[in-house]
Amino acid sequence: MSDSPHGSIRSVGAILHDDQGRLLLVQRAHEPSAGLWTLPGGKVEAGETDEQALVRELREETSLDVTLRTHVGSVVRGRYDIHDYACKIIGGTLEPGDDAADARWVDAAELASLDAANQLTEALFVTLRDWGVLPRS
Repeated sequence: MSDSPHGSIRSVGAILHDDQGRLLLVQRAHEPSAGLWTLPGGKVEAGETDEQALVRELREETSLDVTLRTHVGSVVRGRYDIHDYACKIIGGTLEPGDDAADARWVDAAELASLDAANQLTEALFVTLRDWGVLPRS
């Protein structure tokens, strides 16, 4: 279901770490937050489950095929009710597409640098830290 009863837009995000412990981020190509780095994901379309939406969005934004593991947490950012899930890559090759201007794996130092330069979406660093899912150094 794409819209919640209180008028917010249900969205999903993927928390993906590679074998080196780096976190996958995408640079948003469009508003909201164009040019900023964030977790890959997007809006849940009518009739989709969170899992279906996340699989579709990851394929569109990163060319990766994923499966969901667990729900990590939820945040509300403006009109968006975002549900973030730990995911596992099962196929594909990382390549930005659709709403992503770029996509890359970042380690802890790179993520902190993006945060210090205000190049992450709102409160992303703090949220990931609080959830215990920051990338390794």
